Amino acid sequence: MPHKVFLSRLKLGDFRNYAGLSLDLDARHVVLTGENGAGKTNLMEAVSFLSPGRGLRRAAYADVARVGAETGFSVFAELDGMDGPVEIGTGTAGTEEGQTRRLRLNGTTAKTVDELLDHLRVLWLTPAMDGLFTGGSGDRRRFLDRLVLSLDPEHGRRATDYERAMRSRNKLLSEGRADPVWLTGLERQMAELGIAMALARQEMLGLLVGLVDRNHERGVFPAADLALSGFLDGEWHRPAFDLEEQYLEMMKNGRYRDAAAGRTLDGPHRSDLLIRHRAKNMEAARCSTGEQKALLVGLVLAHARLVGNMTGHAPILLLDEIAAHLDEGRRAALFDLVDDLGGQAFMTGTDQSMFSALGDRARYLTVANGTVSG
Repeated sequence: MPHKVFLSRLKLGDFRNYAGLSLDLDARHVVLTGENGAGKTNLMEAVSFLSPGRGLRRAAYADVARVGAETGFSVFAELDGMDGPVEIGTGTAGTEEGQTRRLRLNGTTAKTVDELLDHLRVLWLTPAMDGLFTGGSGDRRRFLDRLVLSLDPEHGRRATDYERAMRSRNKLLSEGRADPVWLTGLERQMAELGIAMALARQEMLGLLVGLVDRNHERGVFPAADLALSGFLDGEWHRPAFDLEEQYLEMMKNGRYRDAAAGRTLDGPHRSDLLIRHRAKNMEAARCSTGEQKALLVGLVLAHARLVGNMTGHAPILLLDEIAAHLDEGRRAALFDLVDDLGGQAFMTGTDQSMFSALGDRARYLTVANGTVSG
């Protein structure tokens, strides 16, 4: 059983509709119920800021601070983490350039927010993700990259550096300042970073498919087959160096085409995640809405299990409106699966009775107008 990471205290300041909030928690799951718009998802979004990035809504920092707040927002948490007990404080402060995020660990300023991954991994499933299979490929790449980041903390930095190098290349090509030496240097950097990114994605999919093949989520939620397409398809059996050289040659040969297009047309930024309903041998995009939801739940649970197995520490799960479209039997089975993962889960819904199968495994809180009771 992976070590259980859990929040024991959560404090918010000027976060969304919370002027101030302090919650004392324990190792049990947390069920948040209340009317729509009460602030349930806002509270889970605050927990998601205990991971790198812009939270489960991917919101601009300025939009997260409570309306009328004179400064930015703050999130403080005490938790039993992967490296032992830790106090985490994060939030934003206004500058002339806009809102910047800051992070303190045990009272000491952290160099980067990536240091959060030394203490916990936070995974989430929200209603906004229901369109994953039918939306654009960019949504699926971001979904996959978050899966990779949960196991490979360097993945986010590689992706950021790749995007920066690609923007510089695009600018040089668009301005007609195509100095061969300068361009080759940028393309070499893109090749090294891009292939590393793509290989990390491929490895994640291999691990996840292997786990799906043998885990027991399949008895409740359908299994999915996963693959990547759109970049060096069929070439991933070759050594990384050969792949880098091939991608480098592709970029050199595509300079005039990319200059005309105003963007780089080949690379891992063009990949798409292909998902199929295994039992029906059908593309997920063609499945019913209910089947798509079940596939997505199964994927998130399998990934959470993989994170626990690979790191030895169960992730914190944020499951927004998770029970809304499940019948009583499947809800009970879902809660058993979530509990079996060994971590702490935050779940939301409008009706507390939908979570009755959790029994005393959860703490039940009522959310109303930016206040929490229970």
